[in-house]
Amino acid sequence: MINALTVDLEEWYHITGIDDYLKNADLNKYANRAFNNTMRLLDMFREAKVKATFFVLGCIAERFPELVKRIDQEGHEVATHGFYHDVIYKRTPEEFAKNLRDAISLLSGIINKKIIGFRAPDFSITEKSLWALDILIALGIKYDCSVFPVKHPRYGMPKAGRFPYKIKDDLIEFPPSTYRIFNYNLPVGGGAYLRIFPYWVVKAALKSLNKENKPANIYVHPWEVDPEQPRIKMPAARHFTHYANLDKAEKKIRALISDFRFTTVREVLGIV
Repeated sequence: MINALTVDLEEWYHITGIDDYLKNADLNKYANRAFNNTMRLLDMFREAKVKATFFVLGCIAERFPELVKRIDQEGHEVATHGFYHDVIYKRTPEEFAKNLRDAISLLSGIINKKIIGFRAPDFSITEKSLWALDILIALGIKYDCSVFPVKHPRYGMPKAGRFPYKIKDDLIEFPPSTYRIFNYNLPVGGGAYLRIFPYWVVKAALKSLNKENKPANIYVHPWEVDPEQPRIKMPAARHFTHYANLDKAEKKIRALISDFRFTTVREVLGIV
């Protein structure tokens, strides 16, 4: 099986739900780290001869257009993560549409290609924001990777499909990977789950999915290969999940791209 490898291209301080902690932080005094961290990922992917889909924030593309060009030139897919790292269910449909339209226009202008993929910041297409699907379709998005079939305080639709399916009209939903155990969807698709779970758990889960002829959808962030990043004060639970095992993430990502076959979402779904 060929699986989908995805990158949410965002900065180290794009942390949902801690606005009260961020608003007093002078982020401008810190160096922007997304560029160098993304270059590290590109080097890893090049060495392993794998391709990935990069869901790029518009505010990152605006600052580093040359990075977006580099991603495209190296054969990876450029998709959109919206313009700012805003959760959808806290925005109006009009605000979300403008955000997404601006992001698509910027990215397509940089690489001169159509943008067909989307992932919402913090997987924020939920039952409260299903109206966003109509906007995705209207703006030419062909696939979405935002509906996480898990139960979580901030996101998730536990009863949603676990594998690629048409969520509305011809829009394909390709959710982050989960492993079904005891009538529960265990998230194994990346991020904190990849960093916190022992690697053998993730490897066994992906092997099981592939044995069932199902492709996995794995996601990582550039800041996850940056254990030296600044630390922001936040509630203990968020602090743990965001910063846990940052020193082990690169090793786990390297193991994944060595043990499994990966390519872009577009190729896995067979979208021409």
